[in-house]
Amino acid sequence: MVRIAFDKELVLAGHFLLRHLSREELRGLAQSAALSHHAPGSVIFQKGDPGDGMMAVIRGRVKICSHSADGKELVLNIVNKGGLFGEIALLDGEPRTADAVALEEADLLVLRRAQFLPFLSERPDLALRLIAVLCKRLRQTSAHLEDTLFLDAPSRLARALLRLGEAFGRPAADGGFVLDLKLSQQQIGNLVGISRESINKHMGDWQRGGLVAVNGGYVTIRDRAALEEIALADA
Repeated sequence: MVRIAFDKELVLAGHFLLRHLSREELRGLAQSAALSHHAPGSVIFQKGDPGDGMMAVIRGRVKICSHSADGKELVLNIVNKGGLFGEIALLDGEPRTADAVALEEADLLVLRRAQFLPFLSERPDLALRLIAVLCKRLRQTSAHLEDTLFLDAPSRLARALLRLGEAFGRPAADGGFVLDLKLSQQQIGNLVGISRESINKHMGDWQRGGLVAVNGGYVTIRDRAALEEIALADA
């Protein structure tokens, strides 16, 4: 396995939350930041672990998930390159509220709470940016909860595919757009909160109807308008 070297200062300078900082500020923050590498499927932290820092994804993707007592998984979020996670524990110092697992080979920049909070307290503009991240996360959680409580399975699945398309979509060679994220039916079910069997049924119907295509775990959305109509059916 080939490891990639990163300049921490350059990584910080390229991140949306920190790129407005001066070179001196970036240099000071980089000295306290750490780089960590995670193999696909490896656990980065678990619910209940000490909340000692925030992570920025440099390479790869990370899923944030929770598990029921009987082992059922609910995927709360998928964090792409450039995204943040662990920011709640960074601010309040309380235990982690969910698990973080590398979906693929991932490199992370870790900002430790003990070093970052004093830095944050001296920069109100940075604190406001972080508050905006938290507000966005809260809105996503609220929307996820509303979908789960109020929408039937087809509408929930359609909304999830459209959200994934916004985050991970890229134009497909034969039209439509492909989700640049390999997901099994079980993983999609964990994200939507419905069974794999239900995912299989609806995806099969939509493939036959020309709404989507699935090849090797990659979903291509071929008829976005039709999915949007299904997503709004219960609204």
